Amino acid sequence: MKSIMITGASAGIGAATARAFLKAGWHVGMIARRGDALAAVAGGDARAIILPCDVTRPDEVQAAFDSFATRVGRLDVLFNNAGLFGRAAPIDELEFDEWKQVVDVNLNGMFLCARAAFGQMRRQQPGGGRIINNGSVSAHSPREGAVCYTATKHAITGLTKSLSLDGRAFDIACGQIDIGNARTELLEGIIAGNPENAPPTMSVEDVARAVVNMADLPPEANVQFMTLMATKMPLIGRG
Repeated sequence: MKSIMITGASAGIGAATARAFLKAGWHVGMIARRGDALAAVAGGDARAIILPCDVTRPDEVQAAFDSFATRVGRLDVLFNNAGLFGRAAPIDELEFDEWKQVVDVNLNGMFLCARAAFGQMRRQQPGGGRIINNGSVSAHSPREGAVCYTATKHAITGLTKSLSLDGRAFDIACGQIDIGNARTELLEGIIAGNPENAPPTMSVEDVARAVVNMADLPPEANVQFMTLMATKMPLIGRG
């Protein structure tokens, strides 16, 4: 039975993806800060492993990955998903602490989880695995007032490319899914605040299916970058 760890698994894309992998018969390690929220998503499935963890804390991250490997035996896939948008504002209205908070989750947290996964995949026998980073269409075309989020998502593209290169010697593949306008709790709040000018959206279950497809590829194949967005969104990169 294959195994995956999913960060940010208590809500939104992470929760939908965790449910999709459980339905597909995988062992699923679920990481988020609130264990009760993770348990609600897992719904009592015996293959779900609840791992309360703050992804910005190195010791907690490593402990979660070690616990999963001990219980399951190996790690086949990491969906590096946990992220934070931050307050929408021009750069001169943002406090440095707000910048640091987004960087800590979106970049440092994804680095820590990728590092733990890479180490486990490199040590296990047989070696190898797959890391899937959650990017964003903001890694291509920024939204207004989103400097913190946009900068971190551009950085994740660099992380993906570096892991792809460094992982070759150890049979570790790395890909990235850049998502636009999945109906998460955040986007639902935006729609509720401006229902007459609601953006085009898609279901989080659509994203989950795409991640399952990426994860299910044989070791010799890899989706390096996938852009998945609501059909009626503006084309990315358009001036």
